[in-house]
This record gives sequence, C-alpha cells and structure tokens, in this order.
Amino acid sequence: MKTYYRRIVGLILGLAFFSCSNEKDIHGETEVNENFSITSASAFYNEDLEQIVMSMEVQGVAGETIPIAIGQLDEAPVFAYVFPTSLKSEDIGFGIEEGIVAMALTSHPDFDDTPLWDENNDKNYTNDGVVWHPHWVLLVSDPRVKGGLSVKQFEVDAPNVTLPPTNTGMPMYMDSPGYQVVTEGKSISVVIPVAFINHKTNFNFDAVTARMQVNTSDSELPMLGVYEVYGILSKDLSLPFQSQ
Repeated sequence: MKTYYRRIVGLILGLAFFSCSNEKDIHGETEVNENFSITSASAFYNEDLEQIVMSMEVQGVAGETIPIAIGQLDEAPVFAYVFPTSLKSEDIGFGIEEGIVAMALTSHPDFDDTPLWDENNDKNYTNDGVVWHPHWVLLVSDPRVKGGLSVKQFEVDAPNVTLPPTNTGMPMYMDSPGYQVVTEGKSISVVIPVAFINHKTNFNFDAVTARMQVNTSDSELPMLGVYEVYGILSKDLSLPFQSQ
C-alpha cells in the first residue's frame, strides 16, 4: 500500500501544479477562491457517542460556492471537500480493493445520487444534489484528467464486486451513506458513526478541495474524474494528519 501511495502522490504532484494554477474551471463558472483555500483539518473521536467528526476549515466561507448547473449529467460539475484517509476499502463496505478511501463532501446541482435521503426536506428525494452531502469513494491514479485522480470504476454486472446497499447504483466504488454534513462559517464537517467504518478510530488523513466532473459520453475518460485540484493541506497528499 505504501508503494501505491508513493506512485499516486508522484502523479498528483506533477498534475496538481498545473491544475491549481488554472483559476477557472472549464465551464468558466467560478474562480478558485478563499472558500476552497484550506487552512486546517481535524478528525475527532467522540467516545460517548461513538462518532468521528471530520472537519475542514477554509479562509472564506465553507460550502458557499456551489457549481452552476449546466442542465445535463454529461460534463456536470461537482465541487468537493475531500478527506483522503488510510482506511481500507473493506472498512467501508467495498471489499478488498486497491485505492485511496476518501470521504468526499460534494455539491452538484445537475443530478441527485442520494435516492435514500431527502437532504432539503421537501419530500422529493430526487432534487437534492446541490445540498452538500457525503460520499465514500475509492480514488485511483488517473493521468487522463488534470487532477490525476478518478473514482475507481468496474464493468456493469462485473462479478465479485462488493458494494454497500447505500451505493449510488453507478458502476463505481462510490457510496451515499447519508451522514450529517454541517457548514458553519469557515468550517464544513461530517459526522461518521464508527460502527460504519469497521470501528476504526485511529487513522491518517489529509484534506483536499477540488472540482470533479461527470462523464457519460467519452469512453476514453473516467466516469467521475478530478479535473481541478484547488488545494491540498499537506501539499503532497502524504496523509500526515492523525485522528484524535
């Protein structure tokens, strides 16, 4: 696993410099701003409630900047506050797979991938994509996109694929666990029950802000890739921070 991390870090560092230097996304919808400039991150274990609260702080207002809808799924933009971790894929119900387990807090107004949850509480379960919500994802190295990463895919109806029952229904290692996400001032946080991560309370993590993008039309590109890396707290994606 350490060899895999070194390989993926080398690729990301090579691509992230170019990605971070480009201040506008490909749709010209938003400029990189203080709302994605990370200043700190934490993961605190509450023993009484058996929960871990992961938080990221930025210079501006966390979660204030959201993507502008383009009216279709293909090329739909996704903004994300991401916590790459040292957790194993089987800890979150994906079976034994190579990749980086990450908790991604996302907003994407063009589609809803949390059919079990009604985040805006309007009794419509299909219109909540813009509301910041969590996904477990398995990230892999991918030189096809500028950010150097994508969510790991598999063939439709592929055998021996293990996913939690709350998965999105897409042929990717992505889950919609429905954890509470809270934005308040400079901070965005997610509350994770430790029973849902194999009771792991000690792990390493990092903090990343990024723009991802959906692809449904080009077989040469990933279904969900990282196209812009706005910030990496550790600078080198070395996962130096420890849950407490």
